[in-house]
Amino acid sequence: MKDEVIVLAERIASHFLQEKVKAAHQIMGKGFVNQVCLVETDRHNVIVRMNHKDSYPIFMKEKWCIEQAAAVGIPGPETLSVGITDETAYMIQTVVQGDNGLDAATGTIEVWRKLGEYAKRIHSIPVTGFGERMDPVSGTFYSPPHAGSDGSWQGYVQYNINSLTEHDPLIELGVLTKAESRRVRHWFERLKMETFRFGLCHGDLSLKNTMVAPTGQITLLDWGNAEVTVVPYGDIIHMIRCQIHGEGPDHVQLEAFIESYGLTEQELDQMRLVMVLKTFDNLRWAIDQSPDEVDYYVGMARKVFALVQEANGDGLI
Repeated sequence: MKDEVIVLAERIASHFLQEKVKAAHQIMGKGFVNQVCLVETDRHNVIVRMNHKDSYPIFMKEKWCIEQAAAVGIPGPETLSVGITDETAYMIQTVVQGDNGLDAATGTIEVWRKLGEYAKRIHSIPVTGFGERMDPVSGTFYSPPHAGSDGSWQGYVQYNINSLTEHDPLIELGVLTKAESRRVRHWFERLKMETFRFGLCHGDLSLKNTMVAPTGQITLLDWGNAEVTVVPYGDIIHMIRCQIHGEGPDHVQLEAFIESYGLTEQELDQMRLVMVLKTFDNLRWAIDQSPDEVDYYVGMARKVFALVQEANGDGLI
């Protein structure tokens, strides 16, 4: 008996293509958040990505990002259709030929160099707003307001400044001391005064989100975590945190990315402050919204804070 995921993917593809399905199988093991199936007919091979119906706006955001990236020369799959059926959001895409970046024979250093080049182009794409969600009609990105923040960048920074009190849960959790909290408050006050450039970030630049063709062309996949934030820092912060967690690029690979992108030491110093801000904010979100993830985010916050202090000697940036 066929798995219900495959059956649904066959039905979605058959309805869109108006063709009988010849074969289908689920793609597993590359860390995809969505359920992903390859569906074959006599005339077409397509990828069907599926998730809960609430993921429909994310798929629409991905479609928009892929199209914008293609316009600046970044190869990606073509999005054929986005929709909802049986409480399931789906995205139908063309098949990208080649090997996943995790399995490709091409040297990983070259892939990371190319990702550095791609990131620079992505960050140049014209965008409006701030945040991870996107209005599919206007193309504006936004971050939902919450208690203490209006959803803007300034509100985001101010919320994290206001949270650095003597009764801050981060002190109780052992992330920082009261003295360190005062120092971090000074860091964040400085960030509030800085003039940043905001741009589109992919949100998960990694080997698993690339396909390497026999010709050597590198295609970029999976824009589900894309957001408009401070550039070039958003994408690099994600890589460093993956590295800390043991999943991301190693030191040499990250250096290849940074060199290809062309970051200065001053930009790297400023990025470390933004990384502390983002990591502490993620932990505060987990405390409020996802208690099961608090331990993970506490560990990440401790490591990021220690890394930033070590990189700057006496902890003062």
